[in-house]
Amino acid sequence: MYNPIEDYGIIGDMNTAALVSRGGSIDFCCFPYFDSPTIFAAMLDANRGGFFRIGATALGARNKQLYIPDTNVLVTRFLSREGVGEVVDFMPVDADDMQQNTRRRIVRRVTAVRGQVHFRLECRPAFNYALDPLSVRHSDHGFIFEGNDIALELLSPVTLEEHADGVTGNFTLSAGETIVFVLQLYEEGRLYGTADPEMDQGYRATVQFWQSWLSQCRYQGRWREMVHRSALLLKLLTFRPTGAIIAAPTTSLPEVLGGKRNWDYRYTWIRDATFTVYALLRIGFRQEAAAFMNWLEERLGEMDGPGSLRLMYRIDGSSDLSESVLDHLEGYMRSPPVRVGNEAHGQLQLDIYGALMDAIYLYDKYGTPLSFELWGRLRDMLDWLCDHWEEPDEGIWEVRGGRQQFVYSKLMCWVAFDRGLRLANKRSYPANRTRWEETRDAIYLEIMEQGWNKERGSFMQAFGTDALDAANLLMPMVFFISPTDPRLLSTIDATMAELVSDSLVYRYHVHKSPDGLDGDEGTFSMCTFWLVEALTRAGRLDEARIIFEKMIGYANHLGLYSEEIGHSGEALGNFPQALTHLGLISAAFNLDRALDQRKGG
Repeated sequence: MYNPIEDYGIIGDMNTAALVSRGGSIDFCCFPYFDSPTIFAAMLDANRGGFFRIGATALGARNKQLYIPDTNVLVTRFLSREGVGEVVDFMPVDADDMQQNTRRRIVRRVTAVRGQVHFRLECRPAFNYALDPLSVRHSDHGFIFEGNDIALELLSPVTLEEHADGVTGNFTLSAGETIVFVLQLYEEGRLYGTADPEMDQGYRATVQFWQSWLSQCRYQGRWREMVHRSALLLKLLTFRPTGAIIAAPTTSLPEVLGGKRNWDYRYTWIRDATFTVYALLRIGFRQEAAAFMNWLEERLGEMDGPGSLRLMYRIDGSSDLSESVLDHLEGYMRSPPVRVGNEAHGQLQLDIYGALMDAIYLYDKYGTPLSFELWGRLRDMLDWLCDHWEEPDEGIWEVRGGRQQFVYSKLMCWVAFDRGLRLANKRSYPANRTRWEETRDAIYLEIMEQGWNKERGSFMQAFGTDALDAANLLMPMVFFISPTDPRLLSTIDATMAELVSDSLVYRYHVHKSPDGLDGDEGTFSMCTFWLVEALTRAGRLDEARIIFEKMIGYANHLGLYSEEIGHSGEALGNFPQALTHLGLISAAFNLDRALDQRKGG
């Protein structure tokens, strides 16, 4: 049985994450890192994938979830006639103990709040995407699960029954009683008993860590709760050792049930750089923006040549993302394929150079000035781009149907040169200014002449086509065009008429813009926030606000968004998606400011 994607919460320790259902089941977790093989993947195969469930057994029990305020500590509640029970899930983090994270633990605190509550535990790991054999044996404090390359220990204060594929057990708690289960990497000779006061200390330290971190947030506007949840998610999806932020903690959750648009998002995209740096700086998280910028600078330092920047990387900075299909897994709700790796890593996407330059420009402006060594690499990169910007590419949406002259790719090439010139002039750096200016102006004219369709009254997805693309809503955000320019306003209207369904925005129409893939897809959550920003900057605040408020209604019960939204409001695609939450932060910040200015004016 599969749960709706939107029925999950997330916990994590900035090294990995786990998705926990309303029923108290951990149904997806890669361990010990975000892009490690799975130890639980019931979301991708309910029978083989593996899970760790703790839930009340009372018939008709109602389930609810919430977060401990201002944290990523998740509470799953079970309410029935016999009583009320809770499972509090978290991965320990401690600001004062950077080494403690090497323990890699999932802690599950089970409490009877009222009455007498009967619980059932089932822990059935399936290592390496359910490919590796599993052995189960007793330990002094519970059980050890061993695979080919990993061993986990389940610390249990109650008696459990051993099975070939895991352990199960039933236990009863009375009001006020609490017991703790811990699942951790097994290390021979290193024991952590569940009775150890460290477990309570770990809980308090974890709550304090998240609350202290969030207290730095400067946003206090109308949508404070949603922005704070988005910020907490982005921090959770940050790989602590490097500062890289993954796109999502899952792989192969489908963009439409029964389709083939299932991708692995457990990596970091250069494309997201601008959105990441902008959103973090806007709400006061300079340290996180700096860590991400350091990660970007390391990638630039590793390039073989000025045109060798990859569009995505693993969290450790490596770029081997070879894609394979796991045919033995049936896929979420029987929607294969299940993919590991991402073939798009070898595509040509020229827009990444604009995203990179814009992020560096923003950080230089609001954070720390860039070094001369970094400038030298950027200068070489822009010189290379002068020779290659006219080439067709696969574009922001990573199409697999052949390269085209995408308008958004040209737009971001323009951004690359515009920001390069601004930086050179601001810092008096040596640069090929004349060539960069000529190239920037040539791109501008080409977009206006070949990217504009007079008959449609809109910028198009690609030269020579009459298909729309929601990515063009970003034109005013990158200062390519005035937000009130007639061409931009007309593009907004055309987008709303053709790509918008009750505030939800499609990236493009897959049947009008063949992308080399079969099937349909849902509306793209990030694009709705782009529309909100475009309308905000155009002064159409009432339209922007109602669309934003409606979009808030599509978040799940915890304020989390997936990549896409289906026809009946269901979550589709990988979950939760960082890019969507970055878009929410940016849209909330700018809409708030515009509404305040109108009120004050």
